[in-house]
Amino acid sequence: MKVRTLLAAGAAVVAAVGFTASAQAGATFDAVKQRGFLQCGVNTGLAGFALPDSQGKWTGIDVDTCRAIAAAVFGDADKVKFTPLNAQVRFTALQSGEIDVLARNTTYSLSRDTSLGLTFTAINFYDGQGFMVNKSLGVSSAKDLNGATICVQPGTTTELNLTDWFRANKLDFKPVVIEKLEDVEAAFFSGRCDAYTTDASGLAGTRAAKAPKPEDYIILPEIISKEPLSIAVRQGDDQWADITRWVFMAQVQAEESGVTSQNIDSFADSPDPTIQRLLGKTPGMGEALGLPENWAYNAIKQVGNYGEMFERNVGEKTPLGLKRGLNALWTQGGLQYAIPIR
Repeated sequence: MKVRTLLAAGAAVVAAVGFTASAQAGATFDAVKQRGFLQCGVNTGLAGFALPDSQGKWTGIDVDTCRAIAAAVFGDADKVKFTPLNAQVRFTALQSGEIDVLARNTTYSLSRDTSLGLTFTAINFYDGQGFMVNKSLGVSSAKDLNGATICVQPGTTTELNLTDWFRANKLDFKPVVIEKLEDVEAAFFSGRCDAYTTDASGLAGTRAAKAPKPEDYIILPEIISKEPLSIAVRQGDDQWADITRWVFMAQVQAEESGVTSQNIDSFADSPDPTIQRLLGKTPGMGEALGLPENWAYNAIKQVGNYGEMFERNVGEKTPLGLKRGLNALWTQGGLQYAIPIR
């Protein structure tokens, strides 16, 4: 019900501001260039994805996605400002023009793609919904949660998935629906609910950054949904959609080609045609996007390839400790696959 309400509210905003594809065509990229920086919508605070430190510096894989776009557009990854958004207002902020791009662990789905006036351009993290519990609860499977109280945020695919999964498995649960992320986390850790459900990566981030004793909490093995987390922009500005899509593809291609932020300059004279196009040595790719020919070079040099972003923010050597899994390259059994840059 909450998601349907959100969709209706989003449609109302679209109508209220007179949003149409023709009215907005080309406007975003021009506005970004004129302003001189990128305005990026991110999570209010999720370790590994978007989290500000005590100095207000943002880090995370979604943050790096935005920084890479800024590097490609301006030649400077720091020309970006971050707008923290909760789940309820993230789409309205994009629809209304408050932000230029949404990189906020947001699931790409049919209803969102068709009803909100948005375009999803690249999946920067393949995820799935899971459950976290205190070890003291004594359960080892989500199927042991019959009758449990479960903390969940409204206005998310998480809420619908939760209901669907319990119904499909003929189990009962009592939802504890709390709007703000920090409040739902606090409710779970204070014992107000038996389990907390969201994307598995989000559970890992919350456990690492917010749990009083991370070792006291386990993430149950069941993954109950597909959650392709995607970059989103407003419909109607194809050039801007292309830029956000191809910056990400360039980072994936860089990893496929073995190009990193540290060794990129050693590939200047590479005979590989793909690398030559990637680095702008063979012209044309930048012109096609309306960017300088070194757009991908700047993104990779300043932010890194996809693997670098993953390992730096959420990988096995970070507090989240996530394996690449579905986010490994297609050549290594994963789903990340760069569309040809040619």
